[in-house]
Amino acid sequence: MTASGTNESMVREVRALVRGADRASLASALPAESAAAWPYASLVLMAVDHDLSPILLVSRLAEHTRAMASDGRVSLLVDGTAGLAQPLTGPRVTLLGRAAPDPTPRLRARFLARHPDAALYADFGDFAFWRVNLERAHLVGGFGRIRWLAADELVPAPPPPALVEAEADIVGHMNEDHAAALDLYAGRLLGRPGTGWRMTGIDSEGLDLRREGTVARLAFDQPVEDPDQARKALISLVARARAG
Repeated sequence: MTASGTNESMVREVRALVRGADRASLASALPAESAAAWPYASLVLMAVDHDLSPILLVSRLAEHTRAMASDGRVSLLVDGTAGLAQPLTGPRVTLLGRAAPDPTPRLRARFLARHPDAALYADFGDFAFWRVNLERAHLVGGFGRIRWLAADELVPAPPPPALVEAEADIVGHMNEDHAAALDLYAGRLLGRPGTGWRMTGIDSEGLDLRREGTVARLAFDQPVEDPDQARKALISLVARARAG
């Protein structure tokens, strides 16, 4: 594989790993007056926007929120090594970016679709949504597969606006009218057991599923740009699942 091909492979690996995650380890710098600006790491729930920006819901009382308010520079470690006998042979990626509060309703909806139980406290006065504007990422894909990637390599073009705008309608339609198809996706294409899977999001590269506390990611064969292409891709996946 050429150097260019290797880079493209790593970019795809980062995007798949980040989009498939529902949590991350957040590292921030505590304010100097509290602990001499020590690095501080904590577990956070995470959703991911169409442009790969992490979306967080955090309490204003939490240490990491105070840290981000003082210094927006953060790192998020997404770990893809679960279940491996030798974890260091598996992929993990550290995302570097700047966090800022973002009350955009669409981000709120995307996060709560990914983490429905968070609706119980999302409207509490001491909670707020934050968006992390990515600057670069460090992928360790296993021994010898290590690379820094800039944000414009990870997301070389803006997300297709027609698909972003239609996402809520597509997700609602699939959950209300095509629940059996979602179970087929999970069971036959991803090997995930059980029924009652729900779609939590769709983007140009694939769709996100959830059942109870388990999440899953299903990629499209080709990127989609608008609702019509997304519909055709979803139908194609159903046909493949039934045939397989």
